[in-house]
Amino acid sequence: MDPLVQKAAEVRKNAYAPYSKFLVGAALETEEGKIFLGVNVENASYGATTCAERSAVFAAVSNGYRKFKRIAIVTNTSEPSVPCGLCLQVLHEFSPKLELILATVSGKVEKTTLTRLLPKAFTL
Repeated sequence: MDPLVQKAAEVRKNAYAPYSKFLVGAALETEEGKIFLGVNVENASYGATTCAERSAVFAAVSNGYRKFKRIAIVTNTSEPSVPCGLCLQVLHEFSPKLELILATVSGKVEKTTLTRLLPKAFTL
């Protein structure tokens, strides 16, 4: 198993999703090889919920990193899940050519790119 996927699977256990039960873990690798982890954190006011992907990006940016190579995202679904549109846009802000490794806790893995999932991202 890819070590990045393994880190995402491990951190997924820390997700806080009492409403949806949709637990997500993310491991984001910078161009320098540093790994930042994130989980989804739900809130009773659903709009205040934060996705695992954005959680990882915000941790990396908070530590001074802004260029990323790849992200692994692990979910407890039967098939790998694609990040929501908001997360795709946030990832694009920093690394339009990002590689995504989408995986499930049962071991299914799919690789794709941000460009494939968001071919016409919003830019200024």
